[in-house]
Amino acid sequence: MPGAAGAGRAAIAFRALRHRNFQLFFSGQIISLVGTWMQTVAQAWLIYRLTGSGALLGVLGFVGQIPIFLLSPLAGLAADRWPRRRVVIATQTASMLLAFILAVLTMTGRINVWEIIFLATLLGIVNAFDVPARQSFLIEMVGREDLLNAIALNSSMFNGARVAGPAIAGIVVAVVGEGWCFLLNGISYLAVIAGLFLMRIPKSQPVHDGLAPLEKLREGFRFVRHTKPIRTLLTLASLVSFMALPYTVLMPIFAVKILHGGASAYGTLMGAVGVGAMFGALVLAIRQQLRGLGSVVGFSATALGLSLALFSLSHWFWISFGILVISGFTMMMQFTATNTLIQAMVPDQLRGRVMSIYAMMFLGMSPLGSLLAGALADRIGAPITVAIGGLVSCLGGLVFVRKWPALRAPARDLVAAQGMMAPAPAADESAPPS
Repeated sequence: MPGAAGAGRAAIAFRALRHRNFQLFFSGQIISLVGTWMQTVAQAWLIYRLTGSGALLGVLGFVGQIPIFLLSPLAGLAADRWPRRRVVIATQTASMLLAFILAVLTMTGRINVWEIIFLATLLGIVNAFDVPARQSFLIEMVGREDLLNAIALNSSMFNGARVAGPAIAGIVVAVVGEGWCFLLNGISYLAVIAGLFLMRIPKSQPVHDGLAPLEKLREGFRFVRHTKPIRTLLTLASLVSFMALPYTVLMPIFAVKILHGGASAYGTLMGAVGVGAMFGALVLAIRQQLRGLGSVVGFSATALGLSLALFSLSHWFWISFGILVISGFTMMMQFTATNTLIQAMVPDQLRGRVMSIYAMMFLGMSPLGSLLAGALADRIGAPITVAIGGLVSCLGGLVFVRKWPALRAPARDLVAAQGMMAPAPAADESAPPS
């Protein structure tokens, strides 16, 4: 029956929610992430309102994420050495305090550009420790059986908030100002912090193998360098992050100068990316196997690049909106599939460090691209800047599609070694896992 089939698909897509700890995490995070996206949009709008500078939008994106590139190796070491729940509680609490400080300064009319930049830098430092710990913590909440589904649901939650957050922020900024977005974001952290305290996580003693911290850092980098499937996935992620993803920091320019809108239009455009990304994550959540994910990564990067090139040419708001839905969908398909494949191939004892390298490539390269994009936008214009980034990303995706077939067999061996799938029977050895 159609109804039974739909219910069955829903049960498959949300199977990680049968775990109490993940239920607490999911419900708290989705509230907090709406607030996070509200702050992201309001902060960029505040900078642009105060200065009208595309270069400063690039600087804001740079300082907010460059700490992830610089500090992620140390953060990954922390995630492998200390209880991950404690690390996440500490980072979420610090993020909440920074949001309240930004709210007070803005609502009292004492905010300056340098203060926005400084607080964004501090938040970037906090996020550098938060991302690897939170990604590595998923397996402790759901176990190995539902890890892949939890990764996809985590992405869909992030992007569901990406839909609601910018839309709400656009209205709040237009009606009462940016400060209220920062205040609501600070309050939203209480939900996720409460959920983390309510979890029941089995106590485990950190394993000390006698290696010095520097050697443990090298161990993580050596694993990535000598594991070709993971290295190839991360290379494409870094290219797309550097060249394509900085289009988001230029969105205020598109909203105002090209599409002739205001704060509400900016929020709607950012929400369009979230709509597409949420659907992309849900599509992957329904999947029950890894087979085909490598091709998803390559073709999604190619389609993302093409969509951004088309977006750069549009001067009509709703056409731009539709293209951004496609951009969000393909972006999320690429990065969620990349995350899933890497987590399926990495040993548990290296998970924090390898995911910190993933954070460097996915989130850490973006600020460098943002700085370049902001500078280029002031010289050659935002549309040309976005078009260049999209075309380079498209080329990178095509190269990946050509190289990945040779990496399928070693990828299968790595996945099987981690117990994420049974080894293929002899009669089916040629069938790729991804």
